[in-house]
Amino acid sequence: MDISSILQGGYQHPLSRSWQGRRQLTKSMFMYPIFITDDPDASVVIPSLPGQRRWGVNQLETFLGPLVKKGLKSVILFGVPLNCEKDGRGTPADDPSGPVIQAIKKIRLLFPLLYIACDVCLCEYTSHGHCGLLHADGTINTKPSVLRLAEVSVNYAKAGAHCVAPSDMMDGRIKAIKQAFIDADLASKCTLMSYSAKFASALYGPFRDAAGSAPSFGDRKCYQLPPTAKGLARRAIQRDIVEGADIIMVKPALPYLDIISDATQLASDHPIACYQVSGEFAMVHAGATAGVYDLKTMAFETTESMVRAGEYTCIGFLVF
Repeated sequence: MDISSILQGGYQHPLSRSWQGRRQLTKSMFMYPIFITDDPDASVVIPSLPGQRRWGVNQLETFLGPLVKKGLKSVILFGVPLNCEKDGRGTPADDPSGPVIQAIKKIRLLFPLLYIACDVCLCEYTSHGHCGLLHADGTINTKPSVLRLAEVSVNYAKAGAHCVAPSDMMDGRIKAIKQAFIDADLASKCTLMSYSAKFASALYGPFRDAAGSAPSFGDRKCYQLPPTAKGLARRAIQRDIVEGADIIMVKPALPYLDIISDATQLASDHPIACYQVSGEFAMVHAGATAGVYDLKTMAFETTESMVRAGEYTCIGFLVF
């Protein structure tokens, strides 16, 4: 056997195996998605997401306290309004008495060191369930959509969010939000994390169940990226860098490891995030329940693959 054939000596010990990865998972990489409803005392099981619930603001101390003690560093908030009147422009999204703004203030009070990101989208708050404002014919009306998203982002930042994360996929919304932050003197006070390469995936089903955000007609394929569109994803990443994104995100994660790798190269000076979405989470749990593999082992394997793909991936969203 040639000298160059011998590799196993380099990873024969658990410690030396750990050295083979260029970057290791750390607790600070993980951001916990929280579904906040407008019933302040809610603790409602989400059937399609094992172990997960919709929470009211009065439950946050009990829910988050043990996780913070275990080392949780950040959360991302998704509003789930069940008792409000929705309309065509998503007015409840930044209602000062609504679930997201109330949760921001509550978490800042209870856990001052916990980093708070807020998903920014209109689908949970519009009467039609789409992510932007619509023309009369039901197509996206881009200009007022991005202005409304910027308005919501500013109000989340004013409420105390450390980060806003627009997931809507409207053209030009990163530039509009960044400019709105500059105008409101918030550009140096709130991070802008863009869902830059968000694909029109079948893996969002449990999330839509959790958030009640399915569109009332049609689908989102005209603004979320086609699953085969590697070139479009690369262009979207480059566009959002130019428009002022502070962090670049790829969503979903596991089927798009190649895009995470591309993002690392295209945005080499930016932190890279990836979202292990609800369907990925549900699949990992389903396999473990069926006895296909051990849950903890597969949870680590999937998340470590994302770090490997991105090399410099800094944030992963999951709820194991």
